[in-house]
Amino acid sequence: MTAAPSDPPPSASPAAGVRTAEPPIRLAILDDHEILLDSLSTWIEKNAPEFDLVVRAGSWLELVHSDAFPTDLVIMDLQLKESVSIGARVRTCRAAGAKVVVLSAVDTPEDRDAALAAGAVAYVTKSQPMAELLAAALSAAGRGPGRTQAAPSAWRPKPLIPESSRPRLSDGERQALVLYADGRTTSEVARAMNVQYETAKTYLRRVREKYGKAGRPTSSRADLIRRAAEDGYLT
Repeated sequence: MTAAPSDPPPSASPAAGVRTAEPPIRLAILDDHEILLDSLSTWIEKNAPEFDLVVRAGSWLELVHSDAFPTDLVIMDLQLKESVSIGARVRTCRAAGAKVVVLSAVDTPEDRDAALAAGAVAYVTKSQPMAELLAAALSAAGRGPGRTQAAPSAWRPKPLIPESSRPRLSDGERQALVLYADGRTTSEVARAMNVQYETAKTYLRRVREKYGKAGRPTSSRADLIRRAAEDGYLT
């Protein structure tokens, strides 16, 4: 009597504890010193396969309006020639979904506190070894011990906004937009402007209406931050 053929073996499954390869971390570097930008970019490309360097920006606007932005992570210089504060730059990146590591030639408590308060994950001085910057970047991107990886952002910035597409805001509307984009509640905006709550609320409603008519959505605080950054209100 012929024996029945045995069932085929089950498909091999990954061994317990074996991790699948993680995709590279999409990285942007912002620094207006060309030598440092080039040397840091070259070092990362040669020595850090965990990263995919997709943006090398020499200016803030070049970063924000790159087709590859937002990235998973941004390493940015503390001081740029542009008059955009580190807090505004970090908040804009965080609103877009990018983690931020601030790189600085100086290390003062004020600068460090401003960067971290705005949402930077790490603050590294340029005097520290490259290995420490790499370790901070990996932890910021969720690849370090005890970290969880952030979900990718779905936002993609528009091209540089021409003057004709920028809604005309009154002084009160512009001030309310900047304060709200800086993280304040409507009540805090009212106190900062020394106006009634309903007045501040009306300013913000008018801002949203004007951007809506221009075809630029402002349904969330993150949207307002992006519009303010695009139009140069965050300085």
